Amino acid sequence: MNRAMLVLSDGTFLVGEAFGARSERIGEVVFNTSITGYQEILTDPSYNGQIVVMTYTEIGNCGVNEEDMESSSGPKVEGFVVKEYSKIYSNWRATRTLEEFLKEHGIPAMSGVDTRALTAYLRRMGCQMGIISSTDLDPRSLLRKVKSHPGISALDLVRDVSSKDPYRWREGRWMWPHPPSRGLEGGRPRVVVYDFGVKLNILRSLYEAGFDVTVVGAETPAEAVLEMAPDGILLSNGPGDPKIVTYGVKNARRLIGKKPIFGICLGHQILGLAMGGHTYKLKFGHHGGNHPVKDLKTGRVEITSQNHNYCVDIASLKGQVRLTHQSLFDGSEE
Repeated sequence: MNRAMLVLSDGTFLVGEAFGARSERIGEVVFNTSITGYQEILTDPSYNGQIVVMTYTEIGNCGVNEEDMESSSGPKVEGFVVKEYSKIYSNWRATRTLEEFLKEHGIPAMSGVDTRALTAYLRRMGCQMGIISSTDLDPRSLLRKVKSHPGISALDLVRDVSSKDPYRWREGRWMWPHPPSRGLEGGRPRVVVYDFGVKLNILRSLYEAGFDVTVVGAETPAEAVLEMAPDGILLSNGPGDPKIVTYGVKNARRLIGKKPIFGICLGHQILGLAMGGHTYKLKFGHHGGNHPVKDLKTGRVEITSQNHNYCVDIASLKGQVRLTHQSLFDGSEE
C-alpha cells in the first residue's frame, strides 16, 4: 500500500493511503459537506490553490464523465482528501475512474482519513495552509515546506484560471433528452461575463435561460465591455482574495451605474469593493450543497450550494445597499 501524508501549517499531520498522482502539492485546506458532485467540486476554478477534504464517507462511486466538468481544462484543486475511495464505479456516462482522472492531471489524493474529525478540527481552529504528499513522508520536512509558502491570500489565483481571449457561449445544461433552448422573442438579451474563474454551469444556465452570452477575460477594460453594448454584466465566481484582484475592482467601479451588474462569489465581493466597501475572510468558509439562506423580504429559507471563503461587510457600504439574503449557519451576508 502506498502511503500519503497531509501536514497542516500548525504541525498537525495525518497519514493515509495514496491514490491519484504520485506528487506533492501545497494549498489551503478546506472542507466540503456535499454528498455528491465530487467531479464538479474538483473542476470548479474557485478551488484553485486549495486542498479539498470531503466530509461524506465514500467518494468515487460514480467515476468521471465528460459532461459534468466545471472547467474545460480539468481539476483545479491542489489535492483531494477522502475517508474511503471506491475503486469501482457505476454510472452509464462514466468513462474512467476518479483515480485515473486525478493521475491524468497530476493531482495527489489520499484516503483512509477520518475526514469528519479533520473537519471538526478545521471548524475549531480555522482553515489553514497544508501540504499533501505521496513522495515525502517526513512530517518535519513537509512542515518546513508549507511554512515557506506565502499563503493564498498573497497570490493572484484568478490569472491562472481566467480565459485569455473573449468567446461566445452556445451550450445549455446537459439533460436527457436534450430540451429546447428558451430563446426570447425579439432576440436574446446580451450578457457579458467577466471570467474570474467562471464555472461552466453558470454559462450553461445563462444560455438555457435565453441569454446571448459572451465571456471576456478578467483584465478586460470596462470600456471594451461597454463597446459590446451588453444588456447586463455578470462578474463570475473565482478563487482567492478579492483584494488582490485590483484590476477587477477597478473595472467594476467604472461599470457601476452604466449597466445592470450581478456578482457571484468572487464577483460579488469585487462588486462590494468597487462600491467602497470592505471584505473579510470567513473562519472556515462556506463549501457545500446544504447551506440554508434566509430571504429577508419573504422570510423563506432556501437550501443553497456555496463555495466561498470571503464575504462583503455590508456595514462598510454605509447604507448604499440593501441586504436581501443571510446565512442561517453564521449570520453572514449572502
